[in-house]
Amino acid sequence: MHDRHHHEDGHHDEHGSGLHRPAPGEPDRAEHRHPHGEHGRTEHAASPAHPHAHPHPHPHPHGDHEHAAHHHPAGDPPPGLIRRLRHRLAPHSHDTADRVDAALESSARGMRALWASLAVLGTTALVQAVVVALSGSVALLGDTVHNAADALTAVPLGIAFVLGRRAATRRFTYGYGRAEDLAGVVIVLTIAASACFAAWAAVGRLLDPHPVRHLPVVAVAALIGFAGNEWVARHRIRVGREIGSAALVADGLHARTDAFTSLAVLVGAGGSALGRQLADPLVGLAITVAILVVLRDAAREVFRRVMDAVEPELVDRAEQALRDVAGVRDVGELRLRWIGHRLRGEVAVVVDGEVTVRRAHAIAVEAEHALLHAVPKLTAALVHADPAPLPGEADPHGRLAHHVTA
Repeated sequence: MHDRHHHEDGHHDEHGSGLHRPAPGEPDRAEHRHPHGEHGRTEHAASPAHPHAHPHPHPHPHGDHEHAAHHHPAGDPPPGLIRRLRHRLAPHSHDTADRVDAALESSARGMRALWASLAVLGTTALVQAVVVALSGSVALLGDTVHNAADALTAVPLGIAFVLGRRAATRRFTYGYGRAEDLAGVVIVLTIAASACFAAWAAVGRLLDPHPVRHLPVVAVAALIGFAGNEWVARHRIRVGREIGSAALVADGLHARTDAFTSLAVLVGAGGSALGRQLADPLVGLAITVAILVVLRDAAREVFRRVMDAVEPELVDRAEQALRDVAGVRDVGELRLRWIGHRLRGEVAVVVDGEVTVRRAHAIAVEAEHALLHAVPKLTAALVHADPAPLPGEADPHGRLAHHVTA
């Protein structure tokens, strides 16, 4: 990978990443037709290294890929009439501002999902708390506390979404998207604490069994808890997957474990009604095991995100898109990473060593353009163009070899 050296101290590679300055008085007429506001090294909208005074109308989004004028992967269905009309009527472009607006809209959707979840779970916990006071059900008490804790997980996620909308600074040059991944860690810890509490409540009931009062009311409260948690789980998971938020998906899985806990309360109430007082704590232990299974899945997802893991299918799709770009002879090291619910990419492509700097720059731009269309939720990619090696030619990056670590 050659993205570690971008010749920022003035000695730009002839076939570098597209960062070049025109000679004094020379207009910059790079051979590309598309404005790409946030292109890493090939920034064309506002980069001082590449000023543009000429407009680049380009009515094509990167998010939904609803336009028929560009290449789509084989097998994708053609857009329907409604989608074509929406594509024609909705303003969209490749400009930085539009891309930022799309990212902010993703965060706004996440915030709306959190507010809706907080309202539903808060109401559910309040209703259950009233029933706990009437019935003295320890199982329902555990479910109520669990629901309240789940509602409170909206706090770290909300903070993360708000931070993620802040602009990058000279200290946080990639922005604050990682706050969302840290929120995912907090949520995983909350799920673990919920599992411990559920186990503690079940063991306590096994050691000290006692009858529960107002069993029909407890059963209704358990059903309310299940319905509320399942709705929240479906909503969080759906929105989280749509905007690419692993933390929101993990929070949705947490809500689903709470729904199972509510069902355990219902089963326990049924067992108590039949005179089997040990039914409630035994089912509670089984639900604890189910919570641990969900904890494992959520922890694995968040761990992968924190460790910059991506689906290998995304890498394959990106490589294929790059190989289809005219002028790209080969694809070097390709890296993709999640920052919150947005993807960033880095790649080295091999081009003809005899082409001009402008042509190499144009190929790099088209390569990034192809990536933005091929990889969902990709917001920017740094594309470095390397000249194709000639027979007997020394490695142009040989001077950097002693700086490269394993």
